[in-house]
Amino acid sequence: MVLRGYVPTSEETLQTLAALRLQSLNSDFSTHAPFPRLEELFPPHVLHARLPPPRRRPPTKCRGARLRAGLLAGGLWGQALAKQRAERDQRLRGRLREEGASTMAAIVEKWKLLQGMGRPEAMAAYVALVREWPGFGSTLFDVDLCASPVGAGPQRLWLGIGAKAVSLYKPGEPEPLDSFCYGRISSFGASDSSTFRLSVEDRDLLFETSQVDEIAQLLNTYLASAGARRLPRPQEPATSPPASDPTTLPQGLCPMAGPWQHRPPVGSFHS
Repeated sequence: MVLRGYVPTSEETLQTLAALRLQSLNSDFSTHAPFPRLEELFPPHVLHARLPPPRRRPPTKCRGARLRAGLLAGGLWGQALAKQRAERDQRLRGRLREEGASTMAAIVEKWKLLQGMGRPEAMAAYVALVREWPGFGSTLFDVDLCASPVGAGPQRLWLGIGAKAVSLYKPGEPEPLDSFCYGRISSFGASDSSTFRLSVEDRDLLFETSQVDEIAQLLNTYLASAGARRLPRPQEPATSPPASDPTTLPQGLCPMAGPWQHRPPVGSFHS
């Protein structure tokens, strides 16, 4: 979750988390220690955000102008544009390497300060930092809010499902836009294969998502584990919830992979 940008925190904290991971992997700093790639320690999107955004060419409205632009693009003018793009891309790659080297140097300096810290202590310190985010313990789903009481247009959000509440986050923001305890949720379910409906008291929220079934399953699991009756999904009779198994919870945006696959991901821990 940290590397994919789903734990909103400061860049300073991200560097500290990377240093703690190095301490956990390699113990005390040494010039002979194996170094993971930076993208295995630090969110790549933070580095890319430092680069200037690409300039967009204004749209060509006139048909004749579009035709002339097309003819020019196939000739010498097109070759010149391609050369300019290649030079710009090369400059951006160089800038990205510089930013990466600067960030790695800052991480190493923080790693040196952890000398003598054992692996369990480094892991505990890592988790303690991540727990500072109010959304810790939730499973996040990437959704588009399609309908709301104020009639707003589609909006990309994180839908966070935790043991006590469902929360909506603006991506990258640490505080939720809104949060609903389960006692306020009157119904939920799939309107179709890609639309999830959540009714909160007198509000109906519709989300476009590719994980409709996973969201519904997780909501049912939390309701069942809390001893509440399962809310019926559309076109589904109300029945008693199956016995919940916390080891089979959907992973949302955070599928487990690599050496951590037998441990719950940070976003699925419970306090």
